[in-house]
Amino acid sequence: MKPSEAEVEILQILWDEQPCSVRHVHEVIGSSKDVGYTTILKQLQRMQDKGLVTREQGDGKSYNYTAAQPEGQTQSNLLGRLMKTAFRGDVNELVMHALGDASASGEDLEAIKDFIAQIEAKGSAK
Repeated sequence: MKPSEAEVEILQILWDEQPCSVRHVHEVIGSSKDVGYTTILKQLQRMQDKGLVTREQGDGKSYNYTAAQPEGQTQSNLLGRLMKTAFRGDVNELVMHALGDASASGEDLEAIKDFIAQIEAKGSAK
């Protein structure tokens, strides 16, 4: 599954609040940008066709949508795709760009160091 940026935006709403109706997704997205209800409906229908979301009958004629994969799994898939395409599989380059382009706090850096130490302790560092 390869969600687009717009699909990830919808998935983030679903991960936070699922299951969600089209109306709810539209209200959340509509609070920050001008987008039509039918646009959100069509996007969710396409996402269902792609296997990104599942749909169940809600109240009356409405449907409720749920993300088909957990957030962490989708993040791993997206990161793997980014690493393979933009960084040609180079983990070091990906990490250097991520840390160089973002303002990592001291707390963030400590968490990263702890994570690396855990990986090294398991003997899986390459």
